[in-house]
Amino acid sequence: MNAAPKTPIAGRPLLERHSRWAGQRAWLWRFVLYKPLGAVGAAVVLGMLFLSVFGNFLTPYNPIDMDFSARLESPNASHLFGADLYGRDVLSNIIGGARISVYVGFVSVILGTGFGAIWGLTSGYAGGKFDLLSQRLIDILQSIPTLALALVIVASLGSSLNNIVFAISIGLIATSARVVRASAIVIRNLDYIQAAVAMGASWPRIVFRHVMPNSFAPYLIIATAGLGVAILQEASLSFLGVGVPPPHPSWGRMLSGLGRDYFLIAPWMSLAPGLAIVIVVMAFNFFGDALRDVLDPRLRGGGRR
Repeated sequence: MNAAPKTPIAGRPLLERHSRWAGQRAWLWRFVLYKPLGAVGAAVVLGMLFLSVFGNFLTPYNPIDMDFSARLESPNASHLFGADLYGRDVLSNIIGGARISVYVGFVSVILGTGFGAIWGLTSGYAGGKFDLLSQRLIDILQSIPTLALALVIVASLGSSLNNIVFAISIGLIATSARVVRASAIVIRNLDYIQAAVAMGASWPRIVFRHVMPNSFAPYLIIATAGLGVAILQEASLSFLGVGVPPPHPSWGRMLSGLGRDYFLIAPWMSLAPGLAIVIVVMAFNFFGDALRDVLDPRLRGGGRR
């Protein structure tokens, strides 16, 4: 006797969506509970992104406008973080500098770690002489201090926003290539890769269709950590006088020059950008460490710390 055909349960799509949403909320709550520093770092990252998008609507003053009647004014209701020697609002410059830091950090990481990841994937899967030559080139690149390399590139090409992005991205290639290559070497020996080879799949298809998605977790961790490095390097270049040119506000330039010369008279000129750099770089590091613990299967079991 044939069984009656099953009829779809009314409201099943709604129940499935509710179940998925409940699972996502539970995962988010566990992340906040077991990784509080990572959650704080994620909140700071989101805050930086928010400032980069809506900064023009949040700054109380134009960052480059001068008001000599408010020069060296201490923090008050009109200027929450005080004013500098030329009467420019420090808070407005902090928000404007956040936009520059987000642009430099994210674009540098996308270019540098993205190119390094593709290089590492190709090198790790291909192996042989190509891998050997690639690793020697990466050794040379990694032996040069990233800040010194960025200084040489900026001094050669000129101090502009895009040149700084290019200089910082070059220094991020080696680490990304090394990490992704190690992951690709492990993945290329797995059974499903051997099956794809036996079926006649081309190596670009295997690399970008099968190896790349399974190497995304270590790449994401490296990219998140690289954001803090890129922001710190941009501030360092600006502090040394070869960073983002005026009139763009920069945290590093706020620390150097007037901020350093007038520290005893107006310490808020240096303390505000200094604290911003420390908080943002630590936030990216905390968020990157939390992502590593969550995404790495070897650390997932001990992630409740």
